[in-house]
Amino acid sequence: MPQFPRALLCLCFVVFASAFARADHHDANQKNTYVIVHGATAGAYEWKETGRYLEQAGHTVYRVTLTALGERSHLSAVGVNLTTHINDVVNTIRFEDLHDVILTGHSYGGRVITGVINEIPERIKHVMYFDASVPQNGESSWSHRPPPADLLVKDGRRIPSWLNENPTTYPHNVGHPFGTSVEPVTYDNPAAFELNVTYVPFIATGTDPDERAARDRNWQNAVARGWTVRTFPGSHTAMLENPQDLAVLMQAAVNDTNTPTP
Repeated sequence: MPQFPRALLCLCFVVFASAFARADHHDANQKNTYVIVHGATAGAYEWKETGRYLEQAGHTVYRVTLTALGERSHLSAVGVNLTTHINDVVNTIRFEDLHDVILTGHSYGGRVITGVINEIPERIKHVMYFDASVPQNGESSWSHRPPPADLLVKDGRRIPSWLNENPTTYPHNVGHPFGTSVEPVTYDNPAAFELNVTYVPFIATGTDPDERAARDRNWQNAVARGWTVRTFPGSHTAMLENPQDLAVLMQAAVNDTNTPTP
């Protein structure tokens, strides 16, 4: 067997180690494209600071405002349904020609991104649900609970009892398109089932995570699907309370992988 000079062996080892270190460094500093979907009555403005921290880290961020909400609240809500909002996101991804997207949804936005991954799973790299709805195929917002007794609908918008209909400052919440509550979501694409997903419940001070998990249907659906669960401290709008740390979590969670389920 031929003998290689010690110096040549050392040189080969150094070159290999250097190449491995560069590859590892590249993975650690991989830049991603995030598409962020907000919750009901809100707008993309709620994710402005979190998006800013992601951009400062070198990532590309698209904050989609859904039709008739946020800065698009001047548009009529009549006839707007879940499909409208799914198309808002799908068309952003298609018209911007985005691939390997890190798709995230907050609250009601979980229903929207469920429809998005069902339609264009080939464009998605990873999915994140933030304190969000995790619906089953064919479920609407009211599949497991009746509409609130004080339900008020005006001009195609559902007006929550807490909402100030005459705000004087911007940005502000607005009535949510009623049609999104009654349309069931479609989640039946096998390719969507294969995507790696991270579910992140926001845990308010004084809340027992185990107790929350035991009663939270969304959390239970996530676990049943083998998704990674990461908790984050804060209220339902934790992204407004601690946007920087949430941005850190969003960068770390892109490498989460699903746990195989029976």
